[in-house]
Amino acid sequence: MMTIPELRQYKRGKKLIVVTAYDALFARIVEQAGIETILVGDSLGVVVQGKANTLSVSMDDMLYHTKLVAGAVKKALVIGDMPFMSYQASREDALRNAGRLVQAGAQAVKLEGGAAVVDRVEAMTQVGIPVVGHLGMTPQSVHQYGGYKVQGKDKNQAKAMLDDAKALETAGAVAVVLEAIPAELAKSMTAQLTIPTIGIGAGPYCDGQVLVLYDLLGMFDEFVPKFVKPYAHLKADALQALRRYKEEVEQGKFPSDSESYR
Repeated sequence: MMTIPELRQYKRGKKLIVVTAYDALFARIVEQAGIETILVGDSLGVVVQGKANTLSVSMDDMLYHTKLVAGAVKKALVIGDMPFMSYQASREDALRNAGRLVQAGAQAVKLEGGAAVVDRVEAMTQVGIPVVGHLGMTPQSVHQYGGYKVQGKDKNQAKAMLDDAKALETAGAVAVVLEAIPAELAKSMTAQLTIPTIGIGAGPYCDGQVLVLYDLLGMFDEFVPKFVKPYAHLKADALQALRRYKEEVEQGKFPSDSESYR
């Protein structure tokens, strides 16, 4: 089974591979593919619930999906996302909700932000809850950014992001996700941090990469960021299969004798 100490070792050359999953079936498939780290992301708000962003995802949503994933896998490390307003209001909220995710089966939690959440990271670490940070384009701040936009393009932003990353590291974070930032900035941050960096739209120099499963499989095409590479086209396959099923029922070809009981 993948552990937090093993996750830390990915700073030494081997790439850390992370994929999101939200249910038991896909969690098993991801694990069978040899992927050892699964993020139960609040991205489920968009790809599963059909919302415009992640802001409406609740703790109950995250607990439910984390239980499904954690109950299905045998070896993969499960990271549970902390949804909007589950940790921002107070350290007490953060500790309570992080603990609930761990009780649901997560071995670590992920939260967005830098200096503003350092005390939360420190508090969780002190009680034995591993924390993954998230910097750059943080989806829970989408309204503040005015949309999903690349962050860290100017020197001041870049320096502030590096300072945030070092503060998260000092507070005890075990890794940090870098989303939608220039590749050279991600390279510099990766070189200066002692914890693994996990890129999503942050170029090839991070210690690992994460993608949303539905993007990777070509199932979700309403919004496809530049950094997404579909490795399959399951939406097209599903449409073809469903249209064939509809046609065969209409034409009386299904069910045939071979699909009928005697």
